[in-house]
Amino acid sequence: MQIPQHITGLRCTICNTLHAPDSGLLVCPDHDNEGILEVEYDYQQIGTTFTREHLAKSGDFSQWRYRPLLPVLPDTPVPPLTVGWTPLVPAPLLAESVGIGSLTIKDDSRQPTGSLKDRASALAVMKAKEAGARVITTASTGNAAAALAGICASVQMECVIFVPASAPEGKIAQLMAYGATIFLVQGTYDDAFELCLQASSKFGWYNRNTGYNPYMAEGKKTAAFEICEQLDWRVPDSVFVSVGDGCIISGLHKGFKDLLELGWIEKIPRLMGVQSAGSDFMWQASEKNADVLTFPAISANTVADSISAGLPRDRIKAARAVSETGGAWLRVADENILAAIPALASSTGIFAEPAAAASLAGLKEAVNAGLITNKENSVLLVTGNGLKDPGATIKACSVAGSKACTIAPDIDEVGKNLPADLKNNC
Repeated sequence: MQIPQHITGLRCTICNTLHAPDSGLLVCPDHDNEGILEVEYDYQQIGTTFTREHLAKSGDFSQWRYRPLLPVLPDTPVPPLTVGWTPLVPAPLLAESVGIGSLTIKDDSRQPTGSLKDRASALAVMKAKEAGARVITTASTGNAAAALAGICASVQMECVIFVPASAPEGKIAQLMAYGATIFLVQGTYDDAFELCLQASSKFGWYNRNTGYNPYMAEGKKTAAFEICEQLDWRVPDSVFVSVGDGCIISGLHKGFKDLLELGWIEKIPRLMGVQSAGSDFMWQASEKNADVLTFPAISANTVADSISAGLPRDRIKAARAVSETGGAWLRVADENILAAIPALASSTGIFAEPAAAASLAGLKEAVNAGLITNKENSVLLVTGNGLKDPGATIKACSVAGSKACTIAPDIDEVGKNLPADLKNNC
């Protein structure tokens, strides 16, 4: 089995065993499916040929500009959809309203299928090709599934998707359009996850599952690379990210650690994990100072379906991401998540689904709790597009007092129904 020369091994997050990079393992065999692995690199070797100066000359404005820091072979074909290099948008009005010094938005709603999960799925397809797989599968609340289905469609690879039957219609529509084989599971995301594991074992499919396949965090870490490079290597004080399974926040942590190891940055920002009050496993475990490996699963129920997880699969690395960076776990109510959708959209033009808007709700909670100062330089990671779940947006905007006015095709009707502030400006 061919392996990239810059990978030194796959280390178990439970027992710390370092497995050979050519072992073909996705999890540590001593801990069944809980033995999540972490990819380790030879940073000295990488640093001899890959520098910030080298990167500055790159004409590849996608996540593959960081290919020397990714676990793929040099000749593995890249899927044709352009993944990564999403914009980092200044948000001065939002910063002022929240009460912090500086705020930028990393807008991953602009990925090809509308979510950050494209970063991981593109890498998953490449690793599946390297493994000689013909079929790739995943369990998802919707975004990872859509990302995998879209990337697979672009390379004409078969994929099998397991999602809860309660997934938003917009996400299911994407899966259907991409031509995936779809199983709507009558149960929770955790039920879909377990069924996907069983199916991949029985049928020999390559498994992309978040918090199972160690390469998924490697794809997601490219968001951290981009944040630093787009800020001209000025590392923010804090990064706010919504958390379900925990793979995104652990991927960010890995990305910042990679850059620190290479000497490209001098610090790692505090990682602030935001959870819905209806899906707060990590927050609960942190409050009780519990071992996340043995802490019992909760019953998850939240409007933010993308971060609904009763048992976060990447919980060990997620816990380390927050503790090792001096960050915090934040718990926000669903109504605050919904309120954040129009607040973000109306002040920045960025339209986020509930789970993505949760990062803003978490920022407000952190300010109220005194966890960050008014001089803070923060980044919000927006992980998914609002069109993923338009029903939630309509509900959120209705609560906020926003509505569409139905009128006859008569100019007088326009005048009668203009809001007072607009009438005063006419």
